[in-house]
Amino acid sequence: MIPFLEILLALPFVMAAAVAALHARSRRTLAWLAAAAPLLALLLLAWLTPAVLAGHVVRGDHAWLPQIGLSFSLRMDGLAWMFAGLVLAIGALVVMYARYYLSAQDSAARFYAFLLMFMGAMLGIVLAGNLLLLMVFWELTSLTSFLLIGFWSYRKDARDGARMALVITGGGGLALLAGVLLIGHIVGSYDLDVVLASGDAIRNSPLYPAALMLVLAGIFTKSAQFPFQFWLPHAMAAPTPVSAYLHSATMVKAGVFLLARLHPALSGTDLFFYTVSGIGAVTLLLGAWNAIFQHDLKGLLAYSTISHLGLITMLFGLSTPLAVVAGVFHILNHAVFKASLFMAAGIIDHETGTRDMRRLGNLRRYLPITSALAIVASLAMAGIPLLNGFLSKEMFFAVALETEAPAPMRIATSIAALLAGMFGVAYSLRFVHDTFFGRGPRELDHLPHEPPPFMRIPVAVLVALCVAVGSAPALTVAPALRAAAGAILGTQMPEYSLAIWHGMNWPLAMSMAGTVGGVALYFGLRRVLDFYAVVTRSQGRMLFDWHLDALSTLALRFTDGIANGSLQRMLLMLVLAAIAVGSAPFIGSGELRAWPAPQPMPALGWLLWLVLVACTLAGLFLYRQRLLAVLVIGGTGLAVSLAFVFLSAPDLALTQLLVEMVTLTLMLLAMNYLPGTSKDAPRRWRRWRDAAVAVVAGTGVAALAYTLMTAPTRTMAGEMLARGLPEAYGRNVVNVILVDFRGFDTFGEITVFAIAGLVVHALLRRARMAPDKAMPGPPIRLPVPADLAQIMFPLILTVSIFLFLRGHNAPGGGFIAGLVLAVPLLMQYVIQGAESVESRFGFDYVRWIGIGLAIALLSGAASWLFSVPFLTSGHLDVHLPLIGELELASAMGFDTGVYLVVFGSVMLMLSMMGTVKPSRTRASLRGEIDPARRSPRTGGTR
Repeated sequence: MIPFLEILLALPFVMAAAVAALHARSRRTLAWLAAAAPLLALLLLAWLTPAVLAGHVVRGDHAWLPQIGLSFSLRMDGLAWMFAGLVLAIGALVVMYARYYLSAQDSAARFYAFLLMFMGAMLGIVLAGNLLLLMVFWELTSLTSFLLIGFWSYRKDARDGARMALVITGGGGLALLAGVLLIGHIVGSYDLDVVLASGDAIRNSPLYPAALMLVLAGIFTKSAQFPFQFWLPHAMAAPTPVSAYLHSATMVKAGVFLLARLHPALSGTDLFFYTVSGIGAVTLLLGAWNAIFQHDLKGLLAYSTISHLGLITMLFGLSTPLAVVAGVFHILNHAVFKASLFMAAGIIDHETGTRDMRRLGNLRRYLPITSALAIVASLAMAGIPLLNGFLSKEMFFAVALETEAPAPMRIATSIAALLAGMFGVAYSLRFVHDTFFGRGPRELDHLPHEPPPFMRIPVAVLVALCVAVGSAPALTVAPALRAAAGAILGTQMPEYSLAIWHGMNWPLAMSMAGTVGGVALYFGLRRVLDFYAVVTRSQGRMLFDWHLDALSTLALRFTDGIANGSLQRMLLMLVLAAIAVGSAPFIGSGELRAWPAPQPMPALGWLLWLVLVACTLAGLFLYRQRLLAVLVIGGTGLAVSLAFVFLSAPDLALTQLLVEMVTLTLMLLAMNYLPGTSKDAPRRWRRWRDAAVAVVAGTGVAALAYTLMTAPTRTMAGEMLARGLPEAYGRNVVNVILVDFRGFDTFGEITVFAIAGLVVHALLRRARMAPDKAMPGPPIRLPVPADLAQIMFPLILTVSIFLFLRGHNAPGGGFIAGLVLAVPLLMQYVIQGAESVESRFGFDYVRWIGIGLAIALLSGAASWLFSVPFLTSGHLDVHLPLIGELELASAMGFDTGVYLVVFGSVMLMLSMMGTVKPSRTRASLRGEIDPARRSPRTGGTR
């Protein structure tokens, strides 16, 4: 069976990678590549449409982490199908629009890559069949929206808006995660089908109020509901294609999508009814009222979006079957007319250089086609007959009048609906009147003109949909609406009519009253107030900034008190914290395990122990002479490696030995920037304090090690030994654990290792540090060691490959092999210098890291093709002529990624240490450092 859903979800991510890789291509090529993802996905969606409209649920299930209830489960019912269509169709139009909107200075590749990643994240939310998987994509939308909102990173308002959106939606995401965990605890599963079928169990649970409030916190922050609505207007600093996409069909719709998705499981209680409908009504009215007084075109549209999201939230809160249908209908209608309005605002900004309505006016003379399209879309937003907004607005009025609630609540709902209708007409009228009519334009750098035709096509398509749905709803939107609403309501689907004319009734009367009242309100306010002099301030923004400043101040004070740049203090606190955590279980229970009698140790063991103790004590007494101290500490690591050999742990011994070699090289490179001798010894009381802490910590670690080594043999280790060969096809159980049984942990570790290497690269590539002492004359050449290092490199490369290939069945593996390959190159860096080595080899270590992570990820994900969990190993025996039987395990692919990441990260960090640029000052070039210019925090030069 063809995995349609998996391909549909993967397309945006694959094309995002393609766009990023082909960033040097022309903007037209990049636009076509970016558009290919939604267009191909729409073809797949069209293929699945007959099954979805027939009421079937299309599924794709893959085990991921079944132990914690996480599966890569995809499902497409009518609701997911509708949202996927919105995400893909409007996404394709936005890609086309952005091709002409972005300036020559904007990076088209970066923009399209971010946009496609966001598209993929939104598809992941709507297609997820597991709540934990949904959370993964939920947080991915927050991260990618941060990148899109802050795309113009050189602008402060873009950086501030992106940060605000990330903090608010990210914080809401944490609350949502807690709510999802509670729901999973109540139901006993995170599978969406199980959760939706367990509504009674959830509502009857004592944890229901907490779970509901946490889930609603995530929904309200994402969909900009009161009191979190203030972040959305500040996100308007993003490029207009981003605003048209994020704030019409995608990001802000993610919240109301989840509200609709979980409606069968969470609705049906007074707590849900009053909380959701109340917050929605407040947001509806506040957003609409504030929209009237905005001077920025996108600011007006942003507040109107807040208002319409409040309307949708209010409808789902009312929870009657007709209210749910109306909510779904308005999601569709709002996405269409709001995307067209944002694009029209972008055209106006693109052609006039401003979005300030105080400088615009009379644009119908200069942009007649754009003006006509924008006016029609504005009338749809106002809810004028024969346009799509009128139908869902009239349905909203009907729901408000007939809601199943006490009379005061029904009256309040009807009044809120009528006021929202009036405010909607008023701000729509201001958008039209102040932009396309009246006097103007004013103070423009040049006279505006129509944009390229292809820039208008997306607006025209969306406006045509507004007219088509408003004129012939039964022929256009009815099947999609029934499928989407039916996925929520099931057998409770109500009877409703999408006819344009229902005769004279109260909803029509309310619509007429709202239209007349909105016109009167707008012109009345113009007569009473000077619109252009009104200045609006966001109280939410002020509170956000105040709390952020207070939190930053508190964090700075805490950091200054704890991590003031003194390595000794930070190490002391780290060790004290470890002592406290390690002692807590024994202090609480008061019981200590009886230790068995120690085994006799042979003379070789005592000799190793004496070397280890001697090197440790020598390090204490020689610490002021840095070079000797480094060599002595290396001796300590060598003794530890030999101890592992003595205890029959060859993998650990190899790893320890290689890490010691790499660390020693790193310290030798760093010593170039450190004084030859360290500072004088600290005060006597500090030495005694440090000695006492060291003795306590060392004794605790020794006791813990002895306890583990003398523990009963019936532990998890025995299970791993028993399962290693039959299940993972490897005789080296250490490597099997790393790349198979705990492969996901290893993937996280190499990811962290890669990030560490990239952080060092970012910190040092522009750093300038002066050596502690400059050697006179030219660099000393060491021809014999240099020649030996070059001769040994092919041999070491062979050893590295040998250790890599044998790692699954004998000591070795990707981590060890990567370190082995790095050691000779590091020696050449030390002996010959970075320029000489890189001129011969020319390694791009950053690319090696990226390729390694990609190989590790793809090799782990390949198991999904065989319907088994992520990183599940496979095995193949191949008979080759002359060679004989060759055993191949799929874990080798994952280990290849480990190999490349370890080698690339180690070399990136250490090569950066060897290529730090010298300071530009003459004194620094002579090796003279003024102590007065040392940083009080780090001790380095300023």
